[in-house]
Amino acid sequence: MMDMPAITDLHDPQLYINRELSQLAFNARVLAQAHDPAVPLLERLRFLCITCTNLDEFFEIRAATVLEQKSLGVATTGADGLTPAQALARIREEAMALVQAQYALWNGVLQPAMASEGIRVILRDAWNEEQRDWLRQYFREQVLPVLSPLGLDPAHPFPRILNRSLNFAVLVSGKDAFGREAEMALVRAPRSLPRVIRLPPDIAGAEYGFVFLSAVMGTFMDELFPGMQVTGSYQFRVTRNGELLVDQEEVEDLAHALKDELRERSFARAVRLEVADVCPPQVAALLARHFELDEQAVYRCDGPVNLNRVAAIYDLVDRPDLKYAPFKPRIVHVNDADTGLFEQIDRHDLLLHHPFDSFSTVIELLRQAALDPDVLAIKQTLYRAGIDSPIVQLLIEAARNGKDVTVVVELRARFDEEANIHLANQLQEAGVQVVYGVVGYKTHAKMMLIVRRQDGRLRRYVHLSTGNYHPGTAKAYTDIGLMTSHAELAEDVGRVFLQLSGLGSVHKLRHLLQSPFTLHKGILARIRREADHAAAGRPSGIRACMNALTEAEVIRALYTASQAGVPIDLIVRGACALRPGLPGVSENITVRSVVGRFLEHSRAYWFANGGDAELYCASADWMERNLLLRVEACFPILDPALADRVVAECLDNYLADNSQAWQLQADGIYLRLTPGDQAPHSAQQHLLAQLAG
Repeated sequence: MMDMPAITDLHDPQLYINRELSQLAFNARVLAQAHDPAVPLLERLRFLCITCTNLDEFFEIRAATVLEQKSLGVATTGADGLTPAQALARIREEAMALVQAQYALWNGVLQPAMASEGIRVILRDAWNEEQRDWLRQYFREQVLPVLSPLGLDPAHPFPRILNRSLNFAVLVSGKDAFGREAEMALVRAPRSLPRVIRLPPDIAGAEYGFVFLSAVMGTFMDELFPGMQVTGSYQFRVTRNGELLVDQEEVEDLAHALKDELRERSFARAVRLEVADVCPPQVAALLARHFELDEQAVYRCDGPVNLNRVAAIYDLVDRPDLKYAPFKPRIVHVNDADTGLFEQIDRHDLLLHHPFDSFSTVIELLRQAALDPDVLAIKQTLYRAGIDSPIVQLLIEAARNGKDVTVVVELRARFDEEANIHLANQLQEAGVQVVYGVVGYKTHAKMMLIVRRQDGRLRRYVHLSTGNYHPGTAKAYTDIGLMTSHAELAEDVGRVFLQLSGLGSVHKLRHLLQSPFTLHKGILARIRREADHAAAGRPSGIRACMNALTEAEVIRALYTASQAGVPIDLIVRGACALRPGLPGVSENITVRSVVGRFLEHSRAYWFANGGDAELYCASADWMERNLLLRVEACFPILDPALADRVVAECLDNYLADNSQAWQLQADGIYLRLTPGDQAPHSAQQHLLAQLAG
């Protein structure tokens, strides 16, 4: 329990956890999966790599934001009261500890464990003569022709270095062919070549033997500089600000403006410099000065600088015994020629819990809509769809079949901007009406609306979801989807699409809560209602799961509800700024995070409501951006049986987890729960056993 004096001011910074530090704590929980011997070995490798890519994105977005705040003289980073300078110092401390833990795990645990299974990562100092000869030949034939070293001199100043590209700072001495003295050159690792090279088994001395491209380049770097002496070559990598800064009010063509901005993203302001641990201080300092970074932004790596590239080993090794056992998602729809999905939805709503329920039901609904002569129109939002998406192909087919198809494509979906511009062009070329959403508000809502003629009347069918229309993430993320023909709910969805594609005032919705208009107010009103119920002695309670909880006004409302005696149980996967368990403030609140095989992505909010419980699912987390700065959809589960299922599977099930759950303490530290004397319970394993085969 955190030892704090009684606090009556709910704006007191001591009541809040810094968002950035909480996000780093989540990454530490993911790294714990890579440490866990109960997790299959190659999955542990994959979890390690996930922490590396997560950290990249953290610096591109979160750390970059704090750095920008410092530059602009912003007083605090949020409700926690830390100044940007204080936050950056804490970020450095926590991120450096995480980096050191990553390399310690890789060097001391995972590599030896893999070697014992016949999967060897052969380091440079362990190459035998035969391996060295094979790799020299590989370098000469496959790598050398692609490389373009750049000597640094007055005619060749320091080049622009691409975001997250692997480079070498090479120290050389002597004169080149033109008699020029040289001291340093830069060499970029080719992005077109695999970063992990598999050796033939007879050369490797094992079934699976791997060498890093960076090791090969570093070893044979002297062949790039004939007649000169290479005295050292050192890997480095720079991470840059990943936010796109398009003034949407000033551009006539958002897609064109984004294309221009995307070209510049690769060379935006630097926020982190990674260097090999053997890099001399003077070289690291020179690089840092060039990128206008201070020593706090330099991270030394005890191994390959681009550690996330070892993820390639997972796909190159055919060892099912070292990976999670495959499972077969449940098919919810009936494959019957006489019973289409529309008829099924007419009879009762359908609930999908991915990945345990197959995403094929969503694809099948769209396929039937594209082919059904009674379907007149299809409207859909696309935030992330993936490459060669069957969803996109079916929308194109529907348009070619004469349906009126309108798609809201969010061009500003972070790191998917380029892919979304491409799919928008694809759709437009096929005759689909493409809408880019609303200026100033990302369209994050996940909605599909199908208008069908039935018995001479028009009927609407909708699919609403907490996750993206992306078949790939539907296999790895947990999400809730609802298919319904409920007239009032479908009418609400239709009104939201009208807002997105046309002009007009805010529509009054009967069931949906929508950002940026009613969701924030609606959540606050329901939290305050629970406090009123508790004060009156009526049944009260809040149970909710989400990705993140950082919006200060919502947190204050939860504190007030806790003070009124409302029991509040929260499942927050990632960043959480709320401190649970504070006497007099939040002793009735628990917060847990579940980290397992699948990424927890569902958002579900349950309110006891005096005995007349309400359950909502949503595309939104309880964050300022989701509640106030995006277009989000929060939809009720109106069928009591389906509402009970969501409560059982997404809330009660996860609140009973004692194997993959972490409990947040008042001091901001997460403690992993253990079964103790109880039977072990993993929420995800339970759902796999219950729903999937």
